[in-house]
Formats: sequence, structure tokens, C-alpha cells
Amino acid sequence: MALAFACDVASEIDVTRASTAILASLGAPRVVVNNAGIVRRGQLVHETRPAEWDEVIAVNLRGPFLISRAFLPAMLAARRGRFVHVASISATIGSPGAASYSASKWGLVGLSKSLAEELRGTGLGSIAILPGSVDTEMLVGSGFPPQMTADDVAAMIVHAGLDAPDALTGSAVEMFG
Repeated sequence: MALAFACDVASEIDVTRASTAILASLGAPRVVVNNAGIVRRGQLVHETRPAEWDEVIAVNLRGPFLISRAFLPAMLAARRGRFVHVASISATIGSPGAASYSASKWGLVGLSKSLAEELRGTGLGSIAILPGSVDTEMLVGSGFPPQMTADDVAAMIVHAGLDAPDALTGSAVEMFG
């Protein structure tokens, strides 16, 4: 069964509405994938308007926090589940002209690792995936050639969410292609 729920992940009201509907329809999720992301390219830090910075941080970091927070009580009660956070290799390297993106993805890795520690002994886990140059629209304008497909990343997400050993919790898995 597949159900679609529209949601602005940066909006606490939207996340609450969507998560309530999802939990009522499907119960506690086995896997939550935080994959929403935006990038604003071509602006040096001193040229970036605070509203543009805030928008990237809101989607890429606040969103995963709100989504994780919304599903955690049900997943903790079920004593099972995994969070897979799609960060970026930009979390580990500088990205000139995209500082807000790099900062948000580094923050997402920190959130994922902190959540993993909070979840120890609960039956839940948290893993960050850090893809490199994926052949998507988001790569356009980055100056990097594609090194992998979205299907490559999806396969890693499935592995991290369903098949990876529990010992992988707290990991930040880098994918270079």
C-alpha cells in the first residue's frame, strides 16, 4: 500500500498534520527517510541574504528534526525502527558558493549521530548517508560531474533502513561513486 501526504518539512504545523495522519493510517513507521533538501548556489557568504540562509537551514536541518521528533514517540513505543538521514558529501568538504547547504548537511550529520546516541538500547537506530555527485537537478551548477545515479543512493538508503546491521547506527556513510 502506498499513501501520499503533502508536507512542508520546515513547517511544524504541516509536519504535525502529516505525521498524525500517517500514524493513524499506517502506525509506527519501520523506517523514516529524511531526504528533503534544497541548495542555493553561487553566493559567497557575504552575499547571502539571511532569509536565503534560513530557508536552506529550515528545509535541510529543521525539517529532519521536526520529522524525527514527530515519529519518535510511536517508534519508541514500538521499540523498533530506523532513521536514515540523507546528508551530503558537502558536509565534509567546503562548497564555495553554497555555505548554507554545507552547514545544513554538516548539522544533519550531527543530528543523526546525536539521535543515534539518544536511541541506544531502544531498538531504534539513526544513520546518515552522504552522497557525492548524484546525477540529479540539484547537481546542476555545482561544477562537479555526476559520479552516481539516484538509484545508487536509493539502494544505499534501502540497505541502511532495512538491511544494515544495528552496529551501523551512528554512522555517516560516505558515497563517492
